[in-house]
Amino acid sequence: MARKYEGFMKGVFFLSAIVSIVALILIIVFMFAGGVPFMLEYGLGDFLLGQKWTPSNTPASFGILPMILGSIFVTIGAVVIGVPIGVLTSIFMAEFCPPKLYKWLKPAVNLMAAIPSVVYGFFALQLIVPIMRNFVGGTGMNMLTAMILLGIMILPTVIGLSESALRAVPRSYYNGGVALGSTHERTVMAVLVPAAKSGIISSVILGIGRAIGETMAVVLIAGNQPIMPRGLTFGVRTLTTNIVLEMAYAAGEHREALIATAVVLFAFILIINSIFLYVKNKEAK
Repeated sequence: MARKYEGFMKGVFFLSAIVSIVALILIIVFMFAGGVPFMLEYGLGDFLLGQKWTPSNTPASFGILPMILGSIFVTIGAVVIGVPIGVLTSIFMAEFCPPKLYKWLKPAVNLMAAIPSVVYGFFALQLIVPIMRNFVGGTGMNMLTAMILLGIMILPTVIGLSESALRAVPRSYYNGGVALGSTHERTVMAVLVPAAKSGIISSVILGIGRAIGETMAVVLIAGNQPIMPRGLTFGVRTLTTNIVLEMAYAAGEHREALIATAVVLFAFILIINSIFLYVKNKEAK
């Protein structure tokens, strides 16, 4: 009976793995079959480096360089804002946080990860956008607003993984540092943090993936202007928002261009995940 049950569970696990692989293959086939032919026909250089996105004009233009730069700039801004806060918070939680405070702080960080992105977007729309409107003018829906919001949204990822990396460092490292006469603070920053470097870098890479793939929150507060980014206080459109804003009514060549945009976004995510795997493999060695 036990063997039958074990064989049944092995089959369940194997089937689950096959379903995951097949689903990924189908997604890749769908995107590349719909997007690559358009890129080749329209011109890869014109598509990736074109500065005009005017699908309703005659002739239509499908240059996605403004959206590529918008995604890159917004992601870099989110990393600059979110990563220092996230890493320092993880250090505090792992080595300095009082137990009573930790009981409240840890669930709060986990809860942040569970909040839907559209709720984050509504929060920014009601709080951050009016502040931006008062301080920098305009509508308040701009690149800087998107950077701040995404910086907040990547915090749970960075904090959670960085804290786990710090706690995974053998305690003998800390004891050795203190035994040599170093203070608690210096031992943490000079010994434990460098030892957890690979895990912290991995958390940053995953945070970048979260930021570059975010859609609904950015739709609400980024301004969504398909033009070349002109500054932090101007509206911007990312690759993800470009797809979600126009896919509902797109048809023909316009729809193929949006699928090709998804292929470019997939390539970005693939590069980020490859970097993550490289860092993890280096850590394992």
